Amino acid sequence: MRRVIYFVAMSLDGYLARPDGGIDWLLHDQDYGFSEFFGSIDTVLLGRKTYDLARSFEEYPYSTKENYIFSRSLGACAHGTVVEEPIAQFVGHLLAMPGQDIWLVGGGELAGAFFAEQAVDDLIVFVHPILIGSGRSLAASLPEDVKLRLTGSEEFSSGLVKLAYSVQYN
Repeated sequence: MRRVIYFVAMSLDGYLARPDGGIDWLLHDQDYGFSEFFGSIDTVLLGRKTYDLARSFEEYPYSTKENYIFSRSLGACAHGTVVEEPIAQFVGHLLAMPGQDIWLVGGGELAGAFFAEQAVDDLIVFVHPILIGSGRSLAASLPEDVKLRLTGSEEFSSGLVKLAYSVQYN
């Protein structure tokens, strides 16, 4: 059965990116299990700001996956389908289709909306050993607490820590 996985990196003080969207502080010294994870998914879900960041890279990083971009302002999209329907309805249709797991890439606003709709199954967060002071939240505007159950952890020589959780909805 397909699962929606929020697989994300954050600073130790809980930010996905700097206030301007910058991610220059992310560690790139090793794979950290990314290649294995990327091979386990066939679909990516992105908010418009995250999509804009991905488009700024030299090569679009998700071209081998089915792309869905959540936006109220984006028209046509060269890399995927723009989603305007409610999250719960969209995810219900997506989960009913055959395929691999689904990566909720982010950002924090989209993740907050997904958590609010109880549409995230697992959270895998890579905590980078840096404090950036301010920025974009891991999950913005949550209407209520989201309980998590730790399912695994791994530490790396760089000081980065991987934490894996299943999301516990009431």
